[in-house]
Amino acid sequence: MNTTTTYQVEGMTCDHCVRAVTGELLLLPGVQRVDVDLGSGAVTVTSDDPLDRADVAEAVDEAGYALTEGS
Repeated sequence: MNTTTTYQVEGMTCDHCVRAVTGELLLLPGVQRVDVDLGSGAVTVTSDDPLDRADVAEAVDEAGYALTEGS
């Protein structure tokens, strides 16, 4: 069963940002799809199983951005 979770990411301003965040998140085990809404900063991740928020935060940080608190 797939799990879909939306996170808020701060600091993304262009297509390069979207590609960087998407690329890092796709490296997480079980991630099947990443959809980014640049205008709102919403990043929706579809994965095989629920992801650990710390793993998502680390991947986003590796791309040079940060999850907002509460996302």
